[in-house]
Amino acid sequence: MTRLSDNARGAVLMMGSMAAFTANDALVKRAGEALPLMQILVMRGVVASLALAALAWALGAFRVRPSPRDIGLVGFRSLMEVGAAFLFLTALMNMPLANVTALLQTLPLTVTLAGALLLGEPVGWKRWSAIAVGFAGMLLIVRPGTSGFDAWSVYALVAVLFVTARDLVVRRMSPGVPSILVTLSASVAVTVFAALASVGQGWAQVTAREGALVLGAAVLVSGAYLLSVLVMRVGEVSAVAPFRYTGLVWALLLGWVVFGDWPESVTLAGVALIAASGVFTLRRERRLRRRQPEKIRRT
Repeated sequence: MTRLSDNARGAVLMMGSMAAFTANDALVKRAGEALPLMQILVMRGVVASLALAALAWALGAFRVRPSPRDIGLVGFRSLMEVGAAFLFLTALMNMPLANVTALLQTLPLTVTLAGALLLGEPVGWKRWSAIAVGFAGMLLIVRPGTSGFDAWSVYALVAVLFVTARDLVVRRMSPGVPSILVTLSASVAVTVFAALASVGQGWAQVTAREGALVLGAAVLVSGAYLLSVLVMRVGEVSAVAPFRYTGLVWALLLGWVVFGDWPESVTLAGVALIAASGVFTLRRERRLRRRQPEKIRRT
Protein backbone atom coordinates (compact mmCIF):
# COMPACT_ATOMS: atom_id res chain seq x y z
CA MET A 1 0.00 0.00 0.00
CA THR A 2 1.44 3.36 -1.07
CA ARG A 3 2.09 5.72 1.82
CA LEU A 4 0.82 9.26 1.37
CA SER A 5 3.44 11.98 1.22
CA ASP A 6 3.54 14.58 3.99
CA ASN A 7 1.95 17.19 1.73
CA ALA A 8 -0.82 14.77 0.71
CA ARG A 9 -1.56 13.99 4.36
CA GLY A 10 -1.52 17.69 5.11
CA ALA A 11 -4.03 18.28 2.31
CA VAL A 12 -6.35 15.61 3.74
CA LEU A 13 -6.07 17.17 7.20
CA MET A 14 -6.79 20.63 5.79
CA MET A 15 -9.88 19.36 3.96
CA GLY A 16 -11.04 17.65 7.15
CA SER A 17 -10.51 20.84 9.10
CA MET A 18 -12.54 22.88 6.61
CA ALA A 19 -15.34 20.30 6.62
CA ALA A 20 -15.48 20.41 10.43
CA PHE A 21 -15.43 24.22 10.58
CA THR A 22 -18.21 24.49 7.99
CA ALA A 23 -20.34 21.81 9.66
CA ASN A 24 -19.87 23.67 12.96
CA ASP A 25 -21.18 26.84 11.29
CA ALA A 26 -24.20 24.95 9.97
CA LEU A 27 -25.04 23.56 13.43
CA VAL A 28 -24.64 26.99 15.06
CA LYS A 29 -26.91 28.52 12.42
CA ARG A 30 -29.52 25.82 13.01
CA ALA A 31 -29.31 26.18 16.80
CA GLY A 32 -29.68 29.95 16.37
CA GLU A 33 -33.23 29.41 15.19
CA ALA A 34 -34.20 28.69 18.81
CA LEU A 35 -31.37 30.00 21.02
CA PRO A 36 -29.74 33.46 21.38
CA LEU A 37 -26.32 33.69 19.76
CA MET A 38 -24.52 34.65 22.97
CA GLN A 39 -25.98 31.64 24.78
CA ILE A 40 -24.77 29.37 21.98
CA LEU A 41 -21.28 30.88 22.16
CA VAL A 42 -21.07 30.34 25.92
CA MET A 43 -22.26 26.73 25.73
CA ARG A 44 -20.03 25.87 22.79
CA GLY A 45 -17.11 27.89 24.16
CA VAL A 46 -16.98 26.11 27.52
CA VAL A 47 -16.78 22.68 25.89
CA ALA A 48 -14.35 23.80 23.18
CA SER A 49 -12.08 25.65 25.64
CA LEU A 50 -11.85 22.60 27.91
CA ALA A 51 -11.00 20.41 24.92
CA LEU A 52 -8.37 22.87 23.69
CA ALA A 53 -6.88 23.16 27.19
CA ALA A 54 -6.56 19.37 27.35
CA LEU A 55 -4.90 19.35 23.93
CA ALA A 56 -2.52 22.15 24.95
CA TRP A 57 -1.57 20.21 28.08
CA ALA A 58 -1.00 17.02 26.08
CA LEU A 59 1.26 18.90 23.66
CA GLY A 60 3.22 20.48 26.51
CA ALA A 61 2.23 23.99 25.42
CA PHE A 62 1.76 25.21 29.00
CA ARG A 63 5.48 24.73 29.63
CA VAL A 64 6.27 27.55 27.20
CA ARG A 65 6.74 31.00 28.76
CA PRO A 66 5.95 33.67 26.14
CA SER A 67 7.62 37.07 26.42
CA PRO A 68 5.57 40.08 27.63
CA ARG A 69 5.51 41.31 24.03
CA ASP A 70 4.06 38.03 22.78
CA ILE A 71 1.51 37.99 25.61
CA GLY A 72 0.35 41.43 24.50
CA LEU A 73 0.09 40.28 20.90
CA VAL A 74 -1.87 37.18 21.92
CA GLY A 75 -4.22 39.41 23.91
CA PHE A 76 -4.74 41.77 20.98
CA ARG A 77 -5.32 38.84 18.64
CA SER A 78 -7.92 37.47 21.05
CA LEU A 79 -9.77 40.80 20.97
CA MET A 80 -9.80 40.66 17.18
CA GLU A 81 -11.16 37.10 17.43
CA VAL A 82 -13.98 38.33 19.68
CA GLY A 83 -14.99 40.99 17.17
CA ALA A 84 -14.70 38.60 14.24
CA ALA A 85 -16.75 35.88 15.95
CA PHE A 86 -19.57 38.25 16.88
CA LEU A 87 -19.75 39.87 13.44
CA PHE A 88 -19.32 36.67 11.42
CA LEU A 89 -21.86 34.64 13.39
CA THR A 90 -24.38 37.49 13.42
CA ALA A 91 -24.08 37.61 9.64
CA LEU A 92 -24.29 33.81 9.49
CA MET A 93 -27.62 33.84 11.32
CA ASN A 94 -29.08 36.14 8.67
CA MET A 95 -27.32 35.16 5.43
CA PRO A 96 -27.01 31.97 3.38
CA LEU A 97 -24.16 29.78 4.64
CA ALA A 98 -22.35 29.73 1.29
CA ASN A 99 -22.43 33.52 0.91
CA VAL A 100 -20.93 34.35 4.28
CA THR A 101 -18.38 31.53 3.97
CA ALA A 102 -17.26 32.80 0.57
CA LEU A 103 -16.78 36.33 1.92
CA LEU A 104 -14.57 34.99 4.71
CA GLN A 105 -12.50 33.12 2.11
CA THR A 106 -11.22 36.46 0.81
CA LEU A 107 -8.88 36.33 3.83
CA PRO A 108 -5.67 35.36 1.96
CA LEU A 109 -6.29 38.31 -0.36
CA THR A 110 -6.99 40.83 2.40
CA VAL A 111 -3.96 39.66 4.39
CA THR A 112 -1.75 40.08 1.32
CA LEU A 113 -3.24 43.53 0.68
CA ALA A 114 -2.85 44.64 4.30
CA GLY A 115 0.68 43.24 4.44
CA ALA A 116 1.62 45.36 1.42
CA LEU A 117 -0.08 48.55 2.63
CA LEU A 118 0.70 48.37 6.35
CA LEU A 119 3.87 46.28 6.63
CA GLY A 120 5.53 47.22 3.36
CA GLU A 121 5.66 43.62 2.12
CA PRO A 122 6.47 43.40 -1.61
CA VAL A 123 3.57 42.40 -3.86
CA GLY A 124 4.03 41.98 -7.61
CA TRP A 125 1.53 42.75 -10.33
CA LYS A 126 0.34 39.15 -10.52
CA ARG A 127 -0.80 39.12 -6.90
CA TRP A 128 -2.27 42.62 -7.24
CA SER A 129 -4.28 41.28 -10.19
CA ALA A 130 -5.42 38.29 -8.12
CA ILE A 131 -6.52 40.63 -5.32
CA ALA A 132 -8.53 42.70 -7.81
CA VAL A 133 -10.20 39.57 -9.22
CA GLY A 134 -11.01 38.33 -5.71
CA PHE A 135 -12.57 41.61 -4.69
CA ALA A 136 -14.59 41.61 -7.92
CA GLY A 137 -15.93 38.23 -6.80
CA MET A 138 -16.76 39.70 -3.40
CA LEU A 139 -18.75 42.49 -5.08
CA LEU A 140 -20.69 39.91 -7.09
CA ILE A 141 -21.73 38.26 -3.82
CA VAL A 142 -22.74 41.33 -1.80
CA ARG A 143 -23.84 43.46 -4.80
CA PRO A 144 -23.83 46.90 -3.14
CA GLY A 145 -26.63 49.17 -4.29
CA THR A 146 -29.07 46.30 -4.83
CA SER A 147 -31.82 44.93 -2.60
CA GLY A 148 -29.58 41.99 -1.69
CA PHE A 149 -27.07 44.27 0.03
CA ASP A 150 -28.05 44.80 3.67
CA ALA A 151 -26.60 45.31 7.14
CA TRP A 152 -25.72 41.61 7.41
CA SER A 153 -23.46 41.89 4.37
CA VAL A 154 -21.69 44.76 6.13
CA TYR A 155 -21.30 42.60 9.25
CA ALA A 156 -19.63 39.88 7.17
CA LEU A 157 -17.30 42.34 5.44
CA VAL A 158 -16.25 43.98 8.72
CA ALA A 159 -15.67 40.48 10.16
CA VAL A 160 -13.14 39.94 7.35
CA LEU A 161 -11.31 43.09 8.48
CA PHE A 162 -11.14 41.80 12.05
CA VAL A 163 -9.84 38.41 10.90
CA THR A 164 -7.27 40.15 8.69
CA ALA A 165 -6.00 42.16 11.68
CA ARG A 166 -5.96 38.94 13.71
CA ASP A 167 -3.78 37.16 11.17
CA LEU A 168 -1.44 40.11 10.72
CA VAL A 169 -0.79 40.08 14.47
CA VAL A 170 0.26 36.43 14.22
CA ARG A 171 3.02 37.45 11.80
CA ARG A 172 4.53 39.64 14.53
CA MET A 173 4.63 36.87 17.14
CA SER A 174 7.74 34.89 17.98
CA PRO A 175 7.85 31.47 16.23
CA GLY A 176 8.14 29.75 19.61
CA VAL A 177 4.62 30.69 20.74
CA PRO A 178 2.52 27.47 20.45
CA SER A 179 -0.40 27.88 18.05
CA ILE A 180 -2.63 25.85 20.36
CA LEU A 181 -2.09 28.40 23.17
CA VAL A 182 -3.04 31.22 20.81
CA THR A 183 -6.19 29.33 19.81
CA LEU A 184 -7.07 28.55 23.43
CA SER A 185 -6.69 32.21 24.41
CA ALA A 186 -9.04 33.24 21.62
CA SER A 187 -11.61 30.60 22.59
CA VAL A 188 -11.59 31.71 26.23
CA ALA A 189 -11.87 35.38 25.22
CA VAL A 190 -14.89 34.74 22.98
CA THR A 191 -16.54 32.65 25.72
CA VAL A 192 -16.01 35.32 28.39
CA PHE A 193 -17.29 38.06 26.07
CA ALA A 194 -20.40 36.03 25.23
CA ALA A 195 -21.03 35.29 28.92
CA LEU A 196 -20.88 38.99 29.79
CA ALA A 197 -23.03 39.96 26.81
CA SER A 198 -25.67 37.36 27.67
CA VAL A 199 -26.20 38.62 31.23
CA GLY A 200 -28.90 41.11 30.27
CA GLN A 201 -30.45 38.96 27.57
CA GLY A 202 -31.61 35.97 29.56
CA TRP A 203 -31.20 32.38 28.43
CA ALA A 204 -33.72 30.34 26.49
CA GLN A 205 -34.70 26.86 27.59
CA VAL A 206 -32.47 24.27 25.96
CA THR A 207 -34.24 21.23 24.56
CA ALA A 208 -32.49 17.96 23.78
CA ARG A 209 -32.41 18.97 20.11
CA GLU A 210 -30.73 22.34 20.71
CA GLY A 211 -28.38 20.79 23.26
CA ALA A 212 -27.29 18.18 20.73
CA LEU A 213 -26.75 20.85 18.06
CA VAL A 214 -24.55 22.99 20.32
CA LEU A 215 -22.64 19.98 21.65
CA GLY A 216 -22.08 18.80 18.09
CA ALA A 217 -20.83 22.26 17.14
CA ALA A 218 -18.42 22.24 20.11
CA VAL A 219 -17.06 18.82 19.15
CA LEU A 220 -16.68 19.85 15.50
CA VAL A 221 -14.95 23.16 16.21
CA SER A 222 -12.60 21.42 18.68
CA GLY A 223 -11.83 18.77 16.08
CA ALA A 224 -11.31 21.44 13.44
CA TYR A 225 -8.77 23.23 15.64
CA LEU A 226 -7.00 19.93 16.34
CA LEU A 227 -6.75 19.21 12.61
CA SER A 228 -5.47 22.75 12.06
CA VAL A 229 -2.68 22.14 14.56
CA LEU A 230 -1.81 18.83 12.87
CA VAL A 231 -1.70 20.58 9.48
CA MET A 232 1.03 22.83 10.87
CA ARG A 233 3.04 19.72 11.79
CA VAL A 234 2.61 17.74 8.56
CA GLY A 235 3.98 18.86 5.22
CA GLU A 236 4.41 22.42 3.99
CA VAL A 237 1.66 24.79 5.07
CA SER A 238 2.05 26.76 1.83
CA ALA A 239 1.44 23.55 -0.16
CA VAL A 240 -1.73 22.52 1.67
CA ALA A 241 -3.18 26.01 2.27
CA PRO A 242 -5.09 26.11 -1.07
CA PHE A 243 -7.18 23.17 0.15
CA ARG A 244 -8.86 25.55 2.60
CA TYR A 245 -11.17 26.43 -0.30
CA THR A 246 -12.80 23.01 -0.08
CA GLY A 247 -14.78 24.70 2.70
CA LEU A 248 -16.74 26.48 -0.03
CA VAL A 249 -17.87 23.13 -1.43
CA TRP A 250 -19.08 22.05 2.01
CA ALA A 251 -20.82 25.39 2.51
CA LEU A 252 -22.67 25.01 -0.79
CA LEU A 253 -23.72 21.43 -0.01
CA LEU A 254 -24.74 22.05 3.61
CA GLY A 255 -26.53 25.27 2.70
CA TRP A 256 -28.55 23.38 0.12
CA VAL A 257 -29.22 20.19 2.12
CA VAL A 258 -29.80 21.72 5.58
CA PHE A 259 -31.29 25.13 4.78
CA GLY A 260 -32.57 24.76 1.22
CA ASP A 261 -30.36 27.63 0.01
CA TRP A 262 -28.70 27.51 -3.39
CA PRO A 263 -26.86 30.64 -4.54
CA GLU A 264 -27.84 32.52 -7.68
CA SER A 265 -25.61 32.17 -10.72
CA VAL A 266 -24.08 35.62 -10.09
CA THR A 267 -23.19 34.60 -6.52
CA LEU A 268 -21.68 31.33 -7.75
CA ALA A 269 -19.55 33.30 -10.19
CA GLY A 270 -18.34 35.46 -7.29
CA VAL A 271 -17.52 32.36 -5.25
CA ALA A 272 -15.52 30.94 -8.17
CA LEU A 273 -13.55 34.18 -8.59
CA ILE A 274 -12.69 34.33 -4.88
CA ALA A 275 -11.58 30.69 -4.83
CA ALA A 276 -9.50 30.98 -8.00
CA SER A 277 -7.77 34.20 -6.95
CA GLY A 278 -7.16 32.89 -3.44
CA VAL A 279 -5.59 29.65 -4.66
CA PHE A 280 -3.42 31.60 -7.09
CA THR A 281 -2.28 33.97 -4.33
CA LEU A 282 -1.38 31.12 -1.98
CA ARG A 283 0.53 29.23 -4.68
CA ARG A 284 2.31 32.39 -5.80
CA GLU A 285 3.44 33.11 -2.23
CA ARG A 286 4.71 29.53 -1.98
CA ARG A 287 6.86 29.97 -5.09
CA LEU A 288 8.25 33.27 -3.82
CA ARG A 289 9.21 31.68 -0.50
CA ARG A 290 11.05 28.90 -2.37
CA ARG A 291 13.02 31.44 -4.40
CA GLN A 292 14.11 33.33 -1.29
CA PRO A 293 16.61 30.70 -0.01
CA GLU A 294 18.04 30.39 -3.54
CA LYS A 295 18.80 34.12 -3.62
CA ILE A 296 20.39 33.92 -0.20
CA ARG A 297 22.61 30.97 -1.26
CA ARG A 298 23.80 32.86 -4.34
CA THR A 299 24.91 35.92 -2.35
